Amino acid sequence: MSDLANDTIAAISTPPGRGGIGILRLSGPDARAVALPLLKLRHSLAHGQARFAEVLDVEDNAVLDEAIVTFFESPNSYTSEDIVEIAAHGSPVLLNHILRSCIRNGARLAEPGEFTQRAFLAGRLDLTQAEAVHDLIESTTLHQARVAAQQLGGALSRQIAPIKEKLVHLIATLEAGIDFAEDDIDLLPAAEIIAQIEAVQAPLRALEETFGYGRIVRDGFTLAIVGRPNAGKSSLFNCLVQRDRAIVTAAPGTTRDLVTERVSLEGIPLELIDTAGLRDATDEAETIGIAKSREAMAEADIVLLVLDATAPLHAEDEAAIAAHTARPLLIAVNKRDLAPSSPLLEHSSHTAIATSALTGEGVAELRSAILGVITAGAPSSDTALLTNLRQQQAVSNSLAALSRAHRAVNAAIPHEMLLLDLYESLQSLDALTGVTTTDDIIHLIFSTFCIGK
Repeated sequence: MSDLANDTIAAISTPPGRGGIGILRLSGPDARAVALPLLKLRHSLAHGQARFAEVLDVEDNAVLDEAIVTFFESPNSYTSEDIVEIAAHGSPVLLNHILRSCIRNGARLAEPGEFTQRAFLAGRLDLTQAEAVHDLIESTTLHQARVAAQQLGGALSRQIAPIKEKLVHLIATLEAGIDFAEDDIDLLPAAEIIAQIEAVQAPLRALEETFGYGRIVRDGFTLAIVGRPNAGKSSLFNCLVQRDRAIVTAAPGTTRDLVTERVSLEGIPLELIDTAGLRDATDEAETIGIAKSREAMAEADIVLLVLDATAPLHAEDEAAIAAHTARPLLIAVNKRDLAPSSPLLEHSSHTAIATSALTGEGVAELRSAILGVITAGAPSSDTALLTNLRQQQAVSNSLAALSRAHRAVNAAIPHEMLLLDLYESLQSLDALTGVTTTDDIIHLIFSTFCIGK
């Protein structure tokens, strides 16, 4: 992807397919010059104002469509360049014809994310805000959209700013003590340096702890429903997805393959996986299904073990419980309508909920228990979140450098060496917001965007 250049880019910014409106966007110094030959305007383009126009076929000057054209003059635009947006009718044939005409007039096809990349390179957005644009577009729940909008508004940048300010102040003080030692500028005592390092570490550690929840909000959670045949796994699965997604019969071993469905639980995407019953398989197909069940158990974020309230605890159930002593495990003691006081409810130290997939009893409580596991340790709603691995690694690298600096102070290492670690910590925070981000990382981030954004 090119740097912020003097060329003009064009792309269709609305999704592929037919619709009432389709938008083509131009950005660059020649955006207006490229667009004007295609338009018959009643009034000249003016910054921030929508104009009615007829879209012309440049080959014979015939009218193809009517459109609303909006012009944003540099530097007061999304990219800080001149931008022209043509909102025509959403015909793919028409929009592609306009796009080809723009390219013939001197524009080039925009690469994925190039509009937002230009906004970033022009200083309109920092890197965390640019990533939030992508997250907002990709959001599938309102909660995801709200978190992305918060990040787009600069919540993470604002939280990082005072941390960086403390770190820069410490670096400047140490540099002054070294550079102007002959002017009787006192060196900071070791205890004060450690106190200032810890004042930077504390909020960074709190920020790093938000990554677990931030990743869940952005990417979702996986819950595998496991248990013995005929315990009611598929019935509970259908209750949780609120439709008959999995086949339910009285015959054991009905589910032979993994059945998945994505739902929203209080705005958090949750992928439910119904698995084959855990038992000694009777044929090859069931053997493969049970093997997939065990893989799903190993990979899921949460495991929901379904027990049959009318039957004693089986060795397979005990093995499943024993295998999840260090991972989130919920237990649903199903068929409560047939056994209201099952001893299985008292068996395990894990959270156990009495349910009946037939009557719906306990399903609301089960949803609440799942949500409780997902949101455990969630920060307050006004706290910025680390939502991807790149952000988490930047904070982690900054903390690692601060830890080395802390040890260097305790070891009485000269301040010149101590500053190397402090500068490394600062560079990691700069990489978080994009001040010192390499071209390779920029390309990797923006290449995941859709074309036209």
